[in-house]
Parts: sequence; C-alpha cells; structure tokens
Amino acid sequence: MVRIIDKEVNLEFSIGEHLHCMVAQIPNRLHKVEHSFVLSDPEEKWIQIHGLLDKIIEGAGYLQKLHFLMLPEAALPFSRFDEMLEILQQKFQPNTVTIFGVEPIRLHVYRELLERFREDNDEAIEAVDLDISGGNVREMPVNWCCIAIKEATGRLRVFLEAKSHPFHAEELMDKYHDLYRGRHFYFFHSRPGCFNFMTLICLDYLYRDLYSSNIKRIIDHANQLFFTTRQGLDAMFIIQCNPKPEHHSYRDVISGFYGEYLEDTPGVRETVTVFGNSSNETTIEGVPPTFSYGHSSVITNRHHRIQKLTQKEFKTDDFGGAPVCRLRFGADTRLFFFNLPPHHELDPRTSRVPLKLHSIMRWTDKGEWEKLPGEELSYDGEQGDND
Repeated sequence: MVRIIDKEVNLEFSIGEHLHCMVAQIPNRLHKVEHSFVLSDPEEKWIQIHGLLDKIIEGAGYLQKLHFLMLPEAALPFSRFDEMLEILQQKFQPNTVTIFGVEPIRLHVYRELLERFREDNDEAIEAVDLDISGGNVREMPVNWCCIAIKEATGRLRVFLEAKSHPFHAEELMDKYHDLYRGRHFYFFHSRPGCFNFMTLICLDYLYRDLYSSNIKRIIDHANQLFFTTRQGLDAMFIIQCNPKPEHHSYRDVISGFYGEYLEDTPGVRETVTVFGNSSNETTIEGVPPTFSYGHSSVITNRHHRIQKLTQKEFKTDDFGGAPVCRLRFGADTRLFFFNLPPHHELDPRTSRVPLKLHSIMRWTDKGEWEKLPGEELSYDGEQGDND
C-alpha cells in the first residue's frame, strides 16, 4: 500500500474559526492518445481556469477569505502548469492552498518534476526511482495532482501526488495501457494554525487489496496522531473526474469512515470530507455519456445535524442513510464557495448551522464567471429535521 508522508507547512489559520473553500466544478473533455488521455480543448479550458483565478485575485465578497481552492482531476493543461504556479506565487494571498489535477504525463516527466521540487518531495522520489530501476516503466502514463501551498511568509511550496488506484486498463491484456500507481499521500500539518489535511485523487478514496485499504491506513495514521498529540485529520479533499459520484461504494466507505461501528476513531471523527468533481459537461472518449458527472459534495459526521432541505442548486441529506450530514451540489458547471465546519464540540448547539454556502457562480456565454442571483437559489422542496 501507499506510504503516508507527514509534512509541516506554515499556514497561519485563525484557531477556532472556520476556513473557506471553493470547489470549481468545471468540465473535462478528454480524448485518447497513444498511452493516455489528454484535454481536447486546452486553450478553452485555460481561459475558464484563468477566469476563476482572476475572480479570486479580485477578492470580491468573501473571496478575499479563501483558504482552499479545488479543481477537478486532470483539469489543468500540462502546458499551463508553470503559468499556474506563477499566478499562485505572484497574485494569490498567503495562507492559501490550491489543489488541482493536471492532465496525464509520462513517468519520466513526473520524475523530473519531483526533482525540480525536490525540497518538498524528497521522500517521494525514492519510491519512484525504485519503480524505474525495476523495469521499463519510464513511458507509463501518470494521473497526478499538485498541492500548491502559499505559506504565511509568501513562500510557495509545491507537492506532487500520483494516483494510486489501478487504472481500468489493468483489466486488459495490453500492458502498455497500464497506469503508473503512485506510492505516497501527503498528510499536511499546518502550523501555527493546527489544521491537518490530506488530498486524494478520486478512486484512491475507495482502493483496497487483500491486506489493507487506503482509507484504513489514513484512519490509523490519524488515530495515532490523536493518541500522541490530541489532534486529528481536520479535512480531506478528493478531486475527481468521476462519472459515478453517487455509486454505493462511496456510501459504503463513507459509512465506515464516519460510523465508528467497530472501534472509536477519534482521529477522523471531526474530519470534513470534500469531493470536488468535474461537471456534467465532461466527456471522456470511451466512457458512455449515460453516466452523470458533477454532484460535488461536503460531508461531515452526523453530530452536526444539518437541516434537510432541497434547492435548485443543492440539497442536504444523509447519503442514503449513512451516519453523516451531506451537502450535495448539482451537476452543472459551477463554482461553489462555502466554509468548512469547525469541530462540533466548539459549539454543540443543535440550532447552529455549521456549514454556510456563501455563493455559487456559473460560466456564461460571454466567457466569464457570474454569481447566481438569489432567486435561483430558492427552495424546491420542503425543509425537515436531520434526525
């Protein structure tokens, strides 16, 4: 299984106050090339991403308080990777974390990037070098993401992760269609703000084998942190390009993660899980269009008791009876801006709403992001208690 690597980062989050997150639910249009998938419309995609970056830089409304930005799996054209980092370095506020998937590249290119950012990825290089020395794998495709952290000092740190879940082509005879399997996840410890978080890529949340599972490893790691420091995993961000975000496998793992059915899991009891998917305009060559992308979501434990309601752009529920509270967004191309709930014990009143949705933006025909008017967020259904 993968190795969990602890990393300390300098983020001056206000202790006890909630943090703000934006999920960019934007479309991916991918087509097959020789060994992988690439974006079919890289220039149009960059215009869309650049537009949302400009919105954040402008800082209208609550956006100047943004702490976490999530883009989907495989969302950024690789040709714009350096430009993306330059914008984050030059124009983003300190104490900002940007998580974005990049279109797949070859393993030897991924290895070169790890070397370029060796200061932040030194422990990850050893495992990649071991894989490369063990066989002819340098040309294998890598599905990867970047966690770019602009620290309180203004320093930009760049962490890279590769997807660990087996690609569907492992079910085929042709070994040249296999995907490289990442060997590590980062567990970030922000100081002095004492906020701990992780990032996974899509099916890494579900993956398991005969001996263990990714999510069990994460729970054990977070529990050990709690037993030694009385801290836990505060947030987990899962970026996706997932045609089946409502699959029962996710509900099963989420139930096990939050349910504490067999033992206490204090290290993840207060974890906020954010799934950031691509929108329903996503197309992937070879994937039937009958599936639905979108439906990004925010999940907390059941003790938050978020009121059940249905609106045009989102709903709240318990994900089919799971021991959680879920904010489930729609499937359209949108920017969702909300706060991450603080720990329930900080204010256990049942009348308090811990999760606030600040704004939703849509992509217009003019090629810009605009905030949805209030009437489009009106109620579609009845409200009820989350008992």
